[in-house]
Amino acid sequence: MSGAPSGSGGEAPTLRVVRGDPSAAELAALVAVLGVAAGTAAPPLPRTLTEWASPKRAVRAAPHPGRGAWQAGSWPH
Repeated sequence: MSGAPSGSGGEAPTLRVVRGDPSAAELAALVAVLGVAAGTAAPPLPRTLTEWASPKRAVRAAPHPGRGAWQAGSWPH
């Protein structure tokens, strides 16, 4: 790879081979790896909870004493 910039922009090359003579496939692999490494990660998806996993499920009203209170304490509210 020559030190002269390619293209009409007249800009310095982003990558420069200092030693050796890599093939086009080796350079393509290097560019692909560096492109993936420099890419930004996708934003995390919003967290959705089902009714089963919802924290409000853990907050229940206290059972009131009286007939059937032992049974009503296990009913979902």
